[in-house]
Amino acid sequence: MTTLAEIFSRYGLAYRTKFAQSILSSHRRTMVDIERCRTRPLGGHVYYCHICEEFVYSYHSCQNRHCPQCGHEAAERWLARQQQFRLPVPYFMVTFTLPQELRTVARSHQKLIYNVLFRTSAAALQQLARDPRFVGGQIGMIGVLQTWTRDMSYHPHVHYLVPGGGVAADGQRWLPAPQNFLVHVKPLSKLFRSKFRTALAKTDGYDRVPGCVWHKDWVVHCQMVGSGETALKYLAPYIFRVALSNRRIVKVENDAVTFWYQDSQTKKCRYLTLPAEEFIRRFLQHTLPKGFVKVRYYGLFSPS
Repeated sequence: MTTLAEIFSRYGLAYRTKFAQSILSSHRRTMVDIERCRTRPLGGHVYYCHICEEFVYSYHSCQNRHCPQCGHEAAERWLARQQQFRLPVPYFMVTFTLPQELRTVARSHQKLIYNVLFRTSAAALQQLARDPRFVGGQIGMIGVLQTWTRDMSYHPHVHYLVPGGGVAADGQRWLPAPQNFLVHVKPLSKLFRSKFRTALAKTDGYDRVPGCVWHKDWVVHCQMVGSGETALKYLAPYIFRVALSNRRIVKVENDAVTFWYQDSQTKKCRYLTLPAEEFIRRFLQHTLPKGFVKVRYYGLFSPS
C-alpha cells in the first residue's frame, strides 16, 4: 500500500525547493514530520523477548496532528470522554459553511478567518436558541472545524453537535427543544452573516472580501441526529486525522497520484488522479496554523 509518507519522500523535496519562497513554515514542518514518522531519524525503542530470544524495533511516531499514521488512539480517547457526558435528549448537527467568495481570503489568513468563523457562528446559534420561540435558554455546543471535501478541495465549515434543549435563565430548569426541531436556519444564516461581517470589519481582512458576499444567502444546515452517539463517531476522526487517509491512496504512477473518495450525492466510489505537485498542494492547504484549536466547547459544555 502506498502511503502519504512515501509520496512526500519522493516528491516533497522538489516541492519545497520549487516553492521555497512561499511555502508556509507549518506546511514545511508537516511534510518533514510525515516523511520521518515511524522511521529511524525519530529514534525508537527496542523490545526483547526472553522466551523467543528475538528483538523487535519500534520507531517513534511524529505526533503531528496532520499525519495519517498518528491520532487514532487520541480519537478513541476523545470519543470515550464525550460519550460519558452525552445527555439523554435528542441531538442536532448544525453546520455553518464559509461562502465561496471568502475562501481565498481564508486560505491566506487562516487563523483570522477560522477564529471569526468559530466565534460568530457560535454566537449566532446561541443567540437564536435563547429566543423563547425556540429553546428559550442556554444551549451546549461542541464545534469542530473541517476544511476539506472528500476530493480534498478547500471547503471550510464548522459542525456543531447540540443537545435538543437548554437551561433557563434561572439556572434551575431544563427547557426541552420542540421535537425534531431546534432553530430556523434562514434567520440563523442571516444572523451569522451579519455577525461575521461586523467582526471582520474590525480587521484588515475586510477590504479583501468582495462586497457581493454580504448580499447573498449563506449556507447553514440543521438536522436531528438521534441520540448523538453516531454523530460523535462521525466527528471524532475529523479531530485527529487529515483530509486523506493512507487507505484511500490507490497508486502513484507517472508522477501522478490516484485516490478514491465517496461521492456525497450518489454515495458511489469515485477515483481522482492528480499530478503529484497538485496532490501535495491540496493536502497542505488543510494544514492548520500552529497551536490553532479546531475543537471548541460553548454554553453548557464550555470549560468556564
